[in-house]
Amino acid sequence: MRELIEGGHLYLAVPPLYRLSQGAKTFYARNDAHRDELMASEFNGKGKVDVSRFKGLGEMLPKQLKETTMDRAVRTLLRVEVAEDDKSTGKLVDQLMGNKPEARFQFIQERAEFAKPDALDI
Repeated sequence: MRELIEGGHLYLAVPPLYRLSQGAKTFYARNDAHRDELMASEFNGKGKVDVSRFKGLGEMLPKQLKETTMDRAVRTLLRVEVAEDDKSTGKLVDQLMGNKPEARFQFIQERAEFAKPDALDI
């Protein structure tokens, strides 16, 4: 599949992180900053805004997935690229997709913004 990736033909569809609703209004936010922007621009101060956070695609209803991630007019796509160093790419794929969960956990701890101890809700 390397030729597919090098040709720029492999993309990842990125689902939203938040669903914001108030009455009949519903918006989806890609990240925290986009959520804050939508809260300020699209919702008035009257009534409670229901904010739902998706933990993954499994929590989205099929209709929501179709509206946000599959609809060509509004979806966000990320092109998959291979790093210049083939050895580091292979190592990373093994770390994330291999059968050692501790390797994935280590990757998340080292790179995820939310992995800072003071930001975790444990």
